[in-house]
Amino acid sequence: MEKEKKGIKEIEATLQEVGQKIEELIAKGAEAGSEVKEEIEKKIEELRSNKTTLEAELKKGKELLQKEFEEKKEEFKNKKKEFEPKFTESKGLFKEGLRQIGLAFKALFKK
Repeated sequence: MEKEKKGIKEIEATLQEVGQKIEELIAKGAEAGSEVKEEIEKKIEELRSNKTTLEAELKKGKELLQKEFEEKKEEFKNKKKEFEPKFTESKGLFKEGLRQIGLAFKALFKK
């Protein structure tokens, strides 16, 4: 799960970089001539559409990870409920074993 979080953070960082580069291109486009300006604006639009696509994919990925996490969490809760009676029984047997050992020492040292 930690690797997936790192991957999402890396994607978010990449999206931030893309956003910054778009802003830089806008600034350069304002200074450039009309031919170059049109080409830069095309590139800007391509980058914006790619950024939107990447953001949508990131959102889908996050939703998928969240859904998977919730399923695993529910599965864990169910397994915990399955083992609860066995654990309670084992706990009782353990306490009884300790009590018996205590009685054995008591009987041994009374003699």
